Amino acid sequence: MFVDSHLHLIDRSRLSYPWLAGVEALNRDHLYDAYAREARRAGITDVLHMEVDVAETDISQETRMVADIAAAPGSLIRGAISSCRPESPDFPAFLDQSLADPFVKGFRRVLHVVPDEVSEGALFRENIRRLSGTRLTFDLCTLPHQVEKVLALLDLAPDVTFVLDHCGVPDIASAAHEGWARGIARVAERPNVTVKLSGIVAYADPGSWEVATLRPYVDTVLECFGPARMVWGSDWPVVTLGGTLSTWVAATHALLADLAPDDRRAILGLNARRIWSL
Repeated sequence: MFVDSHLHLIDRSRLSYPWLAGVEALNRDHLYDAYAREARRAGITDVLHMEVDVAETDISQETRMVADIAAAPGSLIRGAISSCRPESPDFPAFLDQSLADPFVKGFRRVLHVVPDEVSEGALFRENIRRLSGTRLTFDLCTLPHQVEKVLALLDLAPDVTFVLDHCGVPDIASAAHEGWARGIARVAERPNVTVKLSGIVAYADPGSWEVATLRPYVDTVLECFGPARMVWGSDWPVVTLGGTLSTWVAATHALLADLAPDDRRAILGLNARRIWSL
């Protein structure tokens, strides 16, 4: 049974998603009912919603929308990772607001869609340090060439749990492994980061990938982080760029089949329950 730590919901009737105009394959609504139908069939029992880079003015509204869905009887959603703007002087007030809401489990600021100078700014880094002593995690969504930026943030707040999304976004379609693997090994040296096994089929060739295509990347993160520092996520609907949610679940079972049962259970759910108090 899976805990999905990375679901995106897109409802253009309620929120604004400026980036969707440039991603035609995803530029439509992706709603909870469609996800939940397939998720239940695949064995997913608990879900965290991951922010979808809505317009800044819609950040709080996104959390409220997801909380409304979570409140419905039988909902799979247990909490939300909220978008945030650590580069803003308003961040301390936003942090206080989020800490008062137990539905908010953590933050994410996608860093590969903004200049590197954003995460290097003094205010950004000061505000990341404010997460120390809180229950909130911080997801890192970066590209392999940004490993130095990742390391700098990890070292800012050694008692904060950071989560490296999508195995660090390897370029699987181009079989780019060596440079990415070196960066993964360096990141894994920091004990305060967990890696997310999520949606990597979207980075493979959609017409030709198979389990063997993904295995070198999954084996690398397993070797570097170990099962105790891995969580699982679907990255739905982005995962549909490389297949379906069910295809990714089946591939996950195959990729982890050789692990001990306790290690599989840790990756597929127990680690997430511990990290986010689900």
